Amino acid sequence: MEQERDSVMDITENVKERYELAKERILEIAGEDGIRGEYGVYFREMAAFLGEIMDAYDDAASGELYEAPLEELQKRNRSLYKDILPENYGGSYGNPSYAVKKLGDGYGQLLSFLYAELRSLIAFAYEKDLLEMTIRMELFLELYSSFACAGEEGKDAPDYEEIRETIYWFVSDYSELSAKKRLREQLCPEEDFALKIIRDSDLDDVRYLYYFGEYITEEELETARHLNGMKMEEIQRMADTYTEGYRIGFEVCNKDISKKKTVNILYCLGFERMIRAAVENFAAMGLRPAIYRARESVLWGKSIRKNGYYGAAANRQYEYDHKEDQALYLDKQYTNRRLEVMKEAFEELKEEASLLGGPAVVETFGEEPFVPEAKADTLKLSEKQQKLEVAYMADAGEMRNEYIKGEERSFTIIAFPVPAIGEKYKEIFDETVRINTLDYNLYQKIQQTMIDALDGADHVTVKGMNGNRTNLRIKLHELSDPNRETNFENCVADVNIPVGEVFTSPLLKGTDGLLHVTRVFLNGLEYKDLEINFTDGMISGYRCGNFASEEENKKYVKDHVLFRHDTLPMGEFAIGTNTAAYVMAKKYGIGDKLPILIAEKMGPHFAVGDTCYSHEEELVTYNPDGKAMAAKENEVSALRRTDRGKAYFNCHTDITIPYDELGELAAEGKDGKREIIIKEGRFVLKGCEALNLPLEE
Repeated sequence: MEQERDSVMDITENVKERYELAKERILEIAGEDGIRGEYGVYFREMAAFLGEIMDAYDDAASGELYEAPLEELQKRNRSLYKDILPENYGGSYGNPSYAVKKLGDGYGQLLSFLYAELRSLIAFAYEKDLLEMTIRMELFLELYSSFACAGEEGKDAPDYEEIRETIYWFVSDYSELSAKKRLREQLCPEEDFALKIIRDSDLDDVRYLYYFGEYITEEELETARHLNGMKMEEIQRMADTYTEGYRIGFEVCNKDISKKKTVNILYCLGFERMIRAAVENFAAMGLRPAIYRARESVLWGKSIRKNGYYGAAANRQYEYDHKEDQALYLDKQYTNRRLEVMKEAFEELKEEASLLGGPAVVETFGEEPFVPEAKADTLKLSEKQQKLEVAYMADAGEMRNEYIKGEERSFTIIAFPVPAIGEKYKEIFDETVRINTLDYNLYQKIQQTMIDALDGADHVTVKGMNGNRTNLRIKLHELSDPNRETNFENCVADVNIPVGEVFTSPLLKGTDGLLHVTRVFLNGLEYKDLEINFTDGMISGYRCGNFASEEENKKYVKDHVLFRHDTLPMGEFAIGTNTAAYVMAKKYGIGDKLPILIAEKMGPHFAVGDTCYSHEEELVTYNPDGKAMAAKENEVSALRRTDRGKAYFNCHTDITIPYDELGELAAEGKDGKREIIIKEGRFVLKGCEALNLPLEE
């Protein structure tokens, strides 16, 4: 044991020595002119930026960070992020178009990539993680040296491939380190940087928000102040709804929560008062939270879809511009390496992985919808790389399920507005809390009436109106014992809060037609005139109207709805019943800002990708009436018995048709009998009339 401690100490001292050497050299570069021209300007600016980050590290390490007044914390936070703010982005090396303009095609993308990777040091500085800082500082110095040597040889720049290979081996060499550290963040609560801030800070003093190392705006400050102004019983009610949804998710699926010891809490900064109460609730269930950051480094798997805790997005266009940076290094050798180190990491943390119960997510809504600009100068995955990434995601998903078993884990998701939603923020916040706590017993009874009608059908037809061109036929499973089986799950307020949907996994063969929505927001991106065609349940065509070029429209849908798969199945068909949420959206004019979590309850919705029962098809699920869910797979997920690699896609995206675009939804039997459930946006099935009351009021 003593020898092991000495080894750790040696490693720590070695990192400190490397850091100090790198720091000294970088501070020299800020005042050098060894590289002339635009490349010299770039490296000096980057060295100056790294100097700011090292100052932030010094303040965090010395404790001065926690003594600084609010104004000083705000000034530094703004300074660290100012370069990529929309008003400055046109002249930022983080903007690939500007980098290419100044540094040339090829080198511009390479050095814009380096810029983006160096920005990940901000978080590591606040976490006082010298190793993660040092390896990126050394990468910067290695590239600087290459350009300096090229200058000495009379060349403007080193060979492009030499620089690209340096980046390739940096990513490959450190993939093992990052994979293991990332997994420990997710599985080991004792390593939790965020929990200490949430648990130990004076939350009435909003300076604590600046301790995370995330970009903080008035949005996060006002959210924290709003929660600070709420009564403790209101905060507790929010936390109880959130954590009870998680617990009930295990209960209704007959999963044993007592086997679990860890829960992942994923949320947006500003909600710490509620999160602190939730941590106490989870502790009473025997669960400790692991609250990990949504990372910005390519080594940690950055994404425009935030996975972890996060602050404000300084510039979503910047994030969009760098979403395919892995085009620089992605090849078969690298994906194999990623899978190898992921396997090693899971083997080392096998016991911890088995104790993870799954994520508890707090989503936010209210921000201005983001419509990205497509740029010619950004890095883009080739078709071969896209296929490699799809294959990797499938293999990684299977491996993750091997260690964190789908049939044993659960989740919950709840959403609240942020101040950007407008001047009626507080009213909308209170209304959202009300919607999140609606009487699930009432909905359960009404939804059972709907399910009884649907269970007698062979298929369901859905047609749009008011400009919506949807014309779909959804084939349902045939029930072998209707007295004991059902096709639709009666979903109340557990894993998906708020209450309000019935859903199924339709059969693919016989599911055909066009799904169309005039405007929809999926995972933070806007889609105009989105069309998806289905043939035997599989996507056979798609487009949208966002861009002038049809090629760009198709790429946008393929990248962010199909997640680069050539096709996906219709994994879910559901009918949302939360008309109260729909009325709230109309009343405050926020329909374009609601998350899919709420939007999916405001009309029928269709998920492309895996079913809702991915990796837990064998688990028996019962509705409150005692009937077992029979529709837990389709013809694709059934392939898990013979070829698991073809059974899952590791994505699931819900697309909702709002009530005011819904002409008719009817259950149809083999004998031609039709039971209309919704007609021109109103529930007409007997026993479901109460759902129309919010619409009429």
